[in-house]
Amino acid sequence: MDEDNNSKKSSISQAGSEEEIGDFWDRNSLADHWDQTLEVEFELRAQRRRRIAVDPEIYERLEQQARLQGVSLETLVNQWLSEDLSNKAA
Repeated sequence: MDEDNNSKKSSISQAGSEEEIGDFWDRNSLADHWDQTLEVEFELRAQRRRRIAVDPEIYERLEQQARLQGVSLETLVNQWLSEDLSNKAA
């Protein structure tokens, strides 16, 4: 939070920066401050996901790799594709 946002300190943590807010919540539980919270509404506009067909044998191998790495299949595939595309762009 910069100088222009000093009036927008975090109401519960009284922190003046995002780092201080993070430190506060690393040390505190929301359960201890629930009565100080307000109900809010907001709208998210997520990008539309695209689907592609994958050969069943490749899919099984991908699932196995994801389990071995302890990540979701989607995370693994996105990571591999991103790395591969970055290498090709260089």
